[in-house]
Amino acid sequence: MRGTPEDSSFVLTPIAHLRNDFPTKFGLPRQSGLVETLQSEIVFVPEYRNPDALRGLEGYSHLWLIWGFSGFERSKWSPMVRPPRLGGNVRMGVFATRSPNRPNPLGLSCVKLLRINLGMDEPILSLTVGGADLMDGTPIFDIKPYLPYTDCRPAATGGFTDSSQFAALRVVFPDEWLSMVPPARVDTLLAILAGDPRPAYQDDPARRYGFGYAGLDVRFTVTGDVLTVVEVVRLR
Repeated sequence: MRGTPEDSSFVLTPIAHLRNDFPTKFGLPRQSGLVETLQSEIVFVPEYRNPDALRGLEGYSHLWLIWGFSGFERSKWSPMVRPPRLGGNVRMGVFATRSPNRPNPLGLSCVKLLRINLGMDEPILSLTVGGADLMDGTPIFDIKPYLPYTDCRPAATGGFTDSSQFAALRVVFPDEWLSMVPPARVDTLLAILAGDPRPAYQDDPARRYGFGYAGLDVRFTVTGDVLTVVEVVRLR
C-alpha cells in the first residue's frame, strides 16, 4: 500500500454558506438539534450549484454539516481549553471538547433537512435546514447524509457533559417587547431564550445581556431560573 507523506495537507474550499437570523454567535443554541424550529438556508456557491450533486438527498431526514468556525479568531491552537459548560475554571484536553480553539477549526453539526430548493429564474441552489447551531455566513465545507442505523448510538456516554446538563429557564417576555418580534420567529426566539444564551460561567443577576436575532437586539437579565426580556431594539 502506498503511504501518505506525513507533511501532506488539504486545502478546504467552501461549497456553500449558511444564512440565518444570527449575525453573531452569541445567542446561538449550544448544540445542533436543540431548537429545530430555527431555520437556516445553505446556499451553494456558483461552482457547486449543480442539482445532480443533490440527487437522492430527498430520501434523508437529517444531514451532517462540516463547517468552519468563522466567528472565532485565534493565533494558535491550545492542547488544553476551559469548557464553558464546566464554568470556565476546569481545563480539559481540546479533543475531549467541541471548542473552536483546535488545530483545524472545523465543526460538525447534525441538522434536519426541510427542503431542497432548486432555482427557477436563476441557478440558485440551496437547502433549508432546521436546528443548526451556526451563525450567518458560516462556510460549509461538506454535507453528508445522516444514517440512523450507524450514526445513532443510544448507549454512548457523553463524558463530562453527562453531569452538566442545562435546565430550561422560565421566560418572561412583556407584550410591549414581544410584539416587536415577527410572529413566525416568536416560538424559535422563546426556545432560544429558555435554553439560556448566557455563557455558562456567568451568573450575575444585575448584568444585562443581549444578542442580535432577526434584525432585533434582544436584551435580558437572568435571576435564578427566570429570564426576563427588558428591551428589544430594532437593528439598522
